[in-house]
Amino acid sequence: MKLKKNKNLNNLLRIVLSSFLIISFFYITPFFLNFTQLNNKEFTNNSKKILAYTLNNGSKNQDENINENEVLFDIFSLNDLESDTVRLSASTIKQLFEETDYNLKDVRKKKLVKPVALTLLPQEIKMIENVKKRKDFFIQIVLPLIIQENNNIRLDRKTLFNIINKNNNTVSEKKWLKKKYKQYGVNSRDLSVLKIRMDEIPTSLAIAQAAKETGWGTSRFALEGNALFGQWTWSGEGLKPKDIEKGKGHKVMKFNVLQASVRAYQRNLNTHSTYKDFRKARAKLRDLNKPLDSIELSKYLNKYAETGNQYVEVLQKIIMQNKLKDFDDAKLLPSSVDLESLI
Repeated sequence: MKLKKNKNLNNLLRIVLSSFLIISFFYITPFFLNFTQLNNKEFTNNSKKILAYTLNNGSKNQDENINENEVLFDIFSLNDLESDTVRLSASTIKQLFEETDYNLKDVRKKKLVKPVALTLLPQEIKMIENVKKRKDFFIQIVLPLIIQENNNIRLDRKTLFNIINKNNNTVSEKKWLKKKYKQYGVNSRDLSVLKIRMDEIPTSLAIAQAAKETGWGTSRFALEGNALFGQWTWSGEGLKPKDIEKGKGHKVMKFNVLQASVRAYQRNLNTHSTYKDFRKARAKLRDLNKPLDSIELSKYLNKYAETGNQYVEVLQKIIMQNKLKDFDDAKLLPSSVDLESLI
């Protein structure tokens, strides 16, 4: 009887072990295949709207070989926090704007923006026939999100300059620096590189790119995936373009909330090697104590889309025709002591 029990126990252990190995195989294999595909994927200068940080273009500069998980960690975290979101209707959002006295005419005049942070675009935005009303509605939605992310960067820059100007740094400051080096892909831990990367994107430029990439909020990618900037990914979650060419495995990166899309866009321009000249031009304006001019900086975004210089011309046209530079010095009404210090 004892022998039979031992035999049954051994059989049970074999079954459990076999099941574990089979499950592990099917769980690990997709990750292995994905890793192989990523390393075999050709990466050329014609790949635009780039967010494939795990791939590099063969540069010997160690700061150009970026770890995607580290650079996008806070963006993934923001996505995870906002998995259950409610899509408000266009009429409800308009009512919210009216009740809070939030309108673009006042913003252009007073340079103050109400901190109305919406998580999703309304489906009805594509049904607004009046072009000007649709554009203004879209700007009202994305403007607070863009300024909020710029505020986050400004607060970080303030901390960074405080650290740079000190002879000795505390343990907490060193930990903060370590975190920011990873966030901005600065493998060399060079403070001068971090200072150049950790900087704002002009509000007017961000609005123009969001407008161009989403058709003023009406695209499938914007409505289904909160993708305001049409960023490509080969490894993240995304939506497949319907007219994608055979052999191209990219997707348009998908987000749970609009705020994550804005943050990913800024991180993309601030870290990817493709936009190094953009960052250099921005740093030069800083050194000359000049404002960040969206028209000037847009010249360095010809690699953002396959249309190249034509894309730049379209951005500049959107900025000028819609007087988007009016929003460059707009401030988000403070909701904290830290933000009050930025006004």
